[in-house]
Amino acid sequence: MAVMSVNQFTGQTIDAARRALATRLAAAANDSAELDARLLVGAALGLDLTGMITAAHRALTADESTRLEALAQRRLAGEPVARILGIKEFWGLPLHLSAATLVPRPDTETVVERALELLRADGAADRALRIADLGTGSGAILLALLSELPNAHGFATDISAEALQTARRNAAELGLADRTTWVQCDYASALTGAFDLIASNPPYIPSADIAGLDIEVRAHDPRAALDGGADGLDAYRSLISQSAGLLASGGFLVVETGQGQSDDIEALMTASGLSPTGPPRADLGGIPRAVSARRPPR
Repeated sequence: MAVMSVNQFTGQTIDAARRALATRLAAAANDSAELDARLLVGAALGLDLTGMITAAHRALTADESTRLEALAQRRLAGEPVARILGIKEFWGLPLHLSAATLVPRPDTETVVERALELLRADGAADRALRIADLGTGSGAILLALLSELPNAHGFATDISAEALQTARRNAAELGLADRTTWVQCDYASALTGAFDLIASNPPYIPSADIAGLDIEVRAHDPRAALDGGADGLDAYRSLISQSAGLLASGGFLVVETGQGQSDDIEALMTASGLSPTGPPRADLGGIPRAVSARRPPR
């Protein structure tokens, strides 16, 4: 993307600055230019949408112009808006981000959807469940599930202390801290006891494919949360075998998967003694995204 060094917002009104930024972003092949421009102008000026509309014809101050130009340069250089703002909505929940966490994506909501579907079909959604999110990052999957399961207690693991600190902050701000336990470890390696549900969005990009990812991902998401090894399945080999020994009788495992990986992941689940629970749930693009299995009830 081309990066411009001149501050083009000096002397412009808020509305004119928003339109000018949207034009610059669109020219740089940004497919969400209008939305990104609105969010960045709001962040630079400390205004929500209503405030921007009310003050649309006010001229930017010199400081506001400087702040907006700095944000514009970051976006034009390929930094995602969520990284710039430090927050991303997932399942309707605002989640803080850090350098150690992925930006939560809509695709991952399929994991939450499948998990809730399985629990509700089993009549378990209102029970006092023990659930776990392996490699939690910002806490997106776990906190979304806890927001829907009022009697569940969640365990979140991550190998990164910084990621756990970020997830803990999100839980506190969402009023869910009293139903969460944080464990620094590799996937489920330090967990004990029986779990009714284990979910995970592990790294699944084959190592050789990372260089070809969009700049927003390859340059800004933590590589450890992307790199799934030579075939993209390293994380699954660990977490599926670990999870199989931790699931309660009838408990469920739900994982996010990359394109073309679902058959291999189901095979790993079957080899660990789990029974796949039907076709993977597809994301909005039709890609099989959430693969699930169950420990057979005794």
